[in-house]
Amino acid sequence: MVVKIIFLIIFFAVMIGIGVMTRKKANSVEGFVLGGRSAGPWLTAFGYGTSYFSAVVFIGYAGQFGYKYGVSSTWIGIGNAVIGSLLAWIVLGRRTRVMTKHLDSKTMPDFFGKRFDSKALRVAAALISFVFLIPYTSSVYNGLSILFNMAFNIDYKVCIIVMAALTCVYVILGGYMATVANDFIQGIVMLFGIVAIIATVLSNNGGFMQALTTLSQQPSDPDVSAGLQGAFVSFFGPDPLNLLGVVILTSLGTWGLPQMVGKFYAIKDEKSIKAGTVISTAFATIVAGGCYFLGGFGRLYSSNPAIYKENGVDVNFDAIVPTMLSGLPDVLIGVVIVLVLSASMSTLSSLVLTSSSTVTLDLIALIGNKKGEDKKKVDKRNLVTMRLLLVFFIVVSVALSLNPPTFIAQLMGYSWGALAGSFLAPFLWGLYWKKTTKLSVWACFVAGVGLTVSNMIFHFVASPINMGAITMLAGLVIVPLVSLITPKLGDDKVEGIFACYNEKVSIEKKYSLEENEGEN
Repeated sequence: MVVKIIFLIIFFAVMIGIGVMTRKKANSVEGFVLGGRSAGPWLTAFGYGTSYFSAVVFIGYAGQFGYKYGVSSTWIGIGNAVIGSLLAWIVLGRRTRVMTKHLDSKTMPDFFGKRFDSKALRVAAALISFVFLIPYTSSVYNGLSILFNMAFNIDYKVCIIVMAALTCVYVILGGYMATVANDFIQGIVMLFGIVAIIATVLSNNGGFMQALTTLSQQPSDPDVSAGLQGAFVSFFGPDPLNLLGVVILTSLGTWGLPQMVGKFYAIKDEKSIKAGTVISTAFATIVAGGCYFLGGFGRLYSSNPAIYKENGVDVNFDAIVPTMLSGLPDVLIGVVIVLVLSASMSTLSSLVLTSSSTVTLDLIALIGNKKGEDKKKVDKRNLVTMRLLLVFFIVVSVALSLNPPTFIAQLMGYSWGALAGSFLAPFLWGLYWKKTTKLSVWACFVAGVGLTVSNMIFHFVASPINMGAITMLAGLVIVPLVSLITPKLGDDKVEGIFACYNEKVSIEKKYSLEENEGEN
């Protein structure tokens, strides 16, 4: 217990210290929300990765999908690395940074408003963000309950309140730079922690080959796996189609999440984008791949009553990973606690910063600011409003977590489906295609929210994960089809927006080669 408490004290002290050290960077709206667009590759890449993977992934998703699909669930981690990180940085990174700087856009709703010349779109996007980020923030806490009960034998509610309070302090103090600086340290903990945990869990089960052999002998549902023998160690597992749905939602979904795309707004320069792509992909490969690979061995604990609900029959997926970790040495359990706290607090800080900035800049400021007001005065007022709203969002998410409704564990799937289903397609097409129209964005917003909410009520698609994946893919088709038959923005307006991609940049001779140099 002493070891665990020492780990926590050190961890929290470092976080608050970083908040104090970075507070000078948060004296303006630009500094508080984007860190002055000066974040280097390591901070941005680790900030992206740690915002991506929270306790929901480590405890909830790894346990649930590892138990369902066996070691083939590692494909989810690979998809997160290749699609959710590598391709996201390649496709979105540079163009997002260039166009949002050109439009002076600080949030995703702000981008929609300025890219499509519509305040109504900006307000609608802000409302969608507000509605679906709050429950997602709340769901981040759920993975901590059983873990803290296992480690400290105390009510997890106390830990949640303390964690939320500390997160609130360092984000209010340092804003974006405090968040990404802490994300960097938390990311290092996550990297080393996941490797140590996998090695120890496999060792406790007789080593990798013995664990794999035992897992291959686990029976699977013949209705799903069609009688496949050794389904949980097979290449695509017992249920490839549903596995694909999870890969699409958890990987492609990051392309449309405001708190993820917002990281690209703050990148320092071209060099940082290239380096950040490599760093972010490597981070996701180790952390996400490691989490799902570890969860793939969850069925080795099927004889342990701790993974079942009170009826002793139904599996409590959230209890699987904590049960796997319960036999670790005290020092490693301390590492696990800090790892899950790191994952959760980094995601939480990114979510509340995104929520508070979105509501402040895209709703309150849009309505309340008057023409001709002193810019410094407006900036100061918006900064105070953001900090107050940040506290409000944390309080609301904690309140929901202390008394969670029965569906809160599934709400991450619904949140990702609604947010990414609404934002991914219009944001992507808006960056690349000049003919994307305002009405096509509205159509995608309606489809994203409408399909998600209707499925929550009527359950016409059994899995919210699959529904989220369908919604995102549908948006990619809806936007170009509607754009072809609806009025376009004026040519001058569009050319002015896309002019940022055509700016000429001068470089020194030593960094260039003549085109026909080798022909003579």
